[in-house]
Amino acid sequence: MIDGVKIVLELFFFTTIFSIPLGIGIAFIRISKNKVARSVTSLYIWIMRGSPLLLQMMFLYYGLPLLSDKLVFDRMPIAIIAFSINYAAYYAEIFRSGLESIDKGQFEAAQVLGFDKLTMYKRIILPQVIKRVLPPISNEFITLVKDTSLVYILGLNDLLRIATAASNREASLMPFVYAAVIYLVMTAILTKLLSIVEKKYSYYI
Repeated sequence: MIDGVKIVLELFFFTTIFSIPLGIGIAFIRISKNKVARSVTSLYIWIMRGSPLLLQMMFLYYGLPLLSDKLVFDRMPIAIIAFSINYAAYYAEIFRSGLESIDKGQFEAAQVLGFDKLTMYKRIILPQVIKRVLPPISNEFITLVKDTSLVYILGLNDLLRIATAASNREASLMPFVYAAVIYLVMTAILTKLLSIVEKKYSYYI
């Protein structure tokens, strides 16, 4: 079970640090004036959100080697890549909606006051965006913890796969109960941490 938890935490950590920056970058492209870039990112989001994550992992792990011998990766890197590009699509839409929810007058006021774009986004826009997108991002974090169970298809010894093996070996459902308790504890801790972060940004309008 401990080994399974390590897989869950590792996948959650790397997916988060890769997918959120990627999602933010895609969100800025989505609101840019470049029609070609917007169309490409729209297609990317449509594919990632419209097809199952399980299918995407299978395509990367079993399909890429058919295209080239140089595209053969271990199970964990494939899982991280699949989860990152999948969740980046969701984060992109979340941050896009957050950016578009900011009143245009604030952008104009920042320009009148002489703020450059970096300072404007860092001091004025992004703090408000972060506050507004925290609830949906929190939901995605919780979903990510549970979605890690999908890596069984790659043969990784995640928590659910270990519980399944233990259940078959012992002819008992208790390993699944233990796994459920561990998932609940992880999501409870994550929910509490996210609640603290939300309170930190509660002073922004």
